[in-house]
Amino acid sequence: MFREFDQDVTVQYFKSFRRVRVNFSSSSNAACARIQLHQATVCDRFINCYFAQPITPKDAAKDDFLHPPAPVKQFLISPPASPPVGWEPVDEAEPVINYDLLAAIANLTPGEAHELHPPSETQPGIVVHICEEEEKAKLQISGCPPQAIDPKPKIVHTRCPERDTH
Repeated sequence: MFREFDQDVTVQYFKSFRRVRVNFSSSSNAACARIQLHQATVCDRFINCYFAQPITPKDAAKDDFLHPPAPVKQFLISPPASPPVGWEPVDEAEPVINYDLLAAIANLTPGEAHELHPPSETQPGIVVHICEEEEKAKLQISGCPPQAIDPKPKIVHTRCPERDTH
């Protein structure tokens, strides 16, 4: 039936789909066959003819693998061996030195209390007491027992300031 339109026709039967694929050697032969045989009666049933994409053999030079990006954009993915054309280094800014902070740290001396935050009407003051390592070493040399040197520190609670309830 299909050989009337093309002598080189090939037929593929897909049993699970209950379909037949007919391959013609040219698209003009396939068009003639579709025009003549669409809705034709075969064994008391109508057949429907559809065009499908032509099967072309794969090119030996063409492959279906993912290709790397164009070399122009490669430096954005990973650092290149050499910088891109036109790139110039940026001069770094001078480091910011906080002289007030350095002076405050230099003024911290062991054995003195340092007020970090003065008390106000609604907040208590924050005072830091610096530990003296020399005093501990003197106690060890004098032969004091370890309990006297490292007693459990007592936490001194700061009293909450008085509040006006107006």
